[in-house]
Amino acid sequence: MNAADIMTRTVVTIAPTASIIDAMRLMTGQHLSGLPVMDADGSLVGIITEGDLLRRVEMGTERAQSGWRAFLRGPALQAQDYVHSHGRRVEDVMTRDVLTVTGAAQLTDVVGLMETRHIKRLPVVANGRLLGVISRADLLRVLIGELSKTMPALPDDQAMREKVMDELRAQTWGGRTSVTVLVTNGVVFLEGTTFDERERDAIRVLAENVPGVREVRDHLAFCDPSQVMIYG
Repeated sequence: MNAADIMTRTVVTIAPTASIIDAMRLMTGQHLSGLPVMDADGSLVGIITEGDLLRRVEMGTERAQSGWRAFLRGPALQAQDYVHSHGRRVEDVMTRDVLTVTGAAQLTDVVGLMETRHIKRLPVVANGRLLGVISRADLLRVLIGELSKTMPALPDDQAMREKVMDELRAQTWGGRTSVTVLVTNGVVFLEGTTFDERERDAIRVLAENVPGVREVRDHLAFCDPSQVMIYG
């Protein structure tokens, strides 16, 4: 699955010469947190988001321009801050260096960019032309679809037990635990010892994801390694 498979193709955009009031009305009216900015030729030239409108003189949230901060930033950056906090057109406040992806981008790469760059959406482009936008909401729709799929149940309790054990052995953290798995009428009973509550949660979740499992009963004992006494 790639970006083109799940992106939103009907995208609300705005022109760079439009007023920021128009941009804000569009965002609030359409329940959007950002808008791609398109020039008269249909090329993507920027993006305006809620974050671009946080530092505004009208709210008293503009960056301070005095003291050492002003000295360190220098006149050019101070002027840039002034345009950003006082500008009335979209082109004054928009982000010009837009991070984009192609339609062929894999979802793992899309999610990685969103995480590392702390962004909520990515324009999908081809030759500078906007094809669509992929957002966190689009990813959630995919997740809903995947979670809603009904997997064929395994044929019997023994098959479910073997599946739980196979999955546990496949995990890099699975070797630290001592777990006995019993399955009766689709109910998984977990017995044994774990040395970390996070691993305990992971074992439960692993079992819950095995097709056919109706319930997981956690009887694991937690052993805190820091409290274990070693006798010489």
